[in-house]
Amino acid sequence: MIHESSKKILVIEDDAVTRNVFLEVLEAQGFNSIGAENGLAGIQQAQEHLPDLVICDIQMPDMDGYSVLTTLRQHPDTGIIPFIFLTGSNTQADLRKGMELGADDYLTKPSTIEDLLRAIAVRFEKQALLKHWYTNNAHQLSLPLASSTNSESIFPSIPQLQSVFDYIEDNYHQGITLSDVAVAVGYSPAYLTNRVAKQTGETVNGWIVKRRMAAARPLLKNTNKTIEQIAIAVGYQNTCHFSRQFRQHHGISPKIWRKQQEIFESSKNGKLQLIKNRGSLEKLVSLGR
Repeated sequence: MIHESSKKILVIEDDAVTRNVFLEVLEAQGFNSIGAENGLAGIQQAQEHLPDLVICDIQMPDMDGYSVLTTLRQHPDTGIIPFIFLTGSNTQADLRKGMELGADDYLTKPSTIEDLLRAIAVRFEKQALLKHWYTNNAHQLSLPLASSTNSESIFPSIPQLQSVFDYIEDNYHQGITLSDVAVAVGYSPAYLTNRVAKQTGETVNGWIVKRRMAAARPLLKNTNKTIEQIAIAVGYQNTCHFSRQFRQHHGISPKIWRKQQEIFESSKNGKLQLIKNRGSLEKLVSLGR
């Protein structure tokens, strides 16, 4: 397994034997390991050291793993730290509860050292992929028409979801789906949907559609491109699909919306010309006196 020796991993486990075994294995693998004997100590260690990964038992006295995760997710500094649960239960209800709170993975007790190292490797590999994507995409916009659409900022300012919105911003015109976004940010589609909906009241697919609509409006208003050309430009392979979603968001078809904008612009220009003519007439009357 390849990893950076500077990676810090916090192990929160009330059983001293299990905790020490994990810490020794991680140290032997070159990680900087930190131990905590209970949930409260784990939160303090996480806030102090800001580890790259947290491994936490669920069943602990005083403060269980769910409470630890909830507390960490409420603070910007610790809210995005990858989190792996250790649990003696593998029921669907327990797994779902952890994922809804923001857990990234589960290890069921008893688990082998190989299971532990594999889960860690997968998490860091996903982080590396995301970092690679940012490196290659942060300073470039692949959509030539971006300058005409960036004026409509539709994404909320939520640091924990910035990677989600950045990926949508850079790729919405390529026909991306929820699954593409989930892979890019290292979460399962179901968990990502719950997380985004909980913090924004909107789904990931909803944000993709909103961004496409924001890009479509100036193209309809300011260009002579056909509806089909605009649909392709904002990420749709099917013009009917684009028209249907546009109608759902605006109450009318893109063709009628464009016509309304033309009428509005014509009316506005007519009023401006009338004002100019009125001003010129007043000047003439004044000169004639």
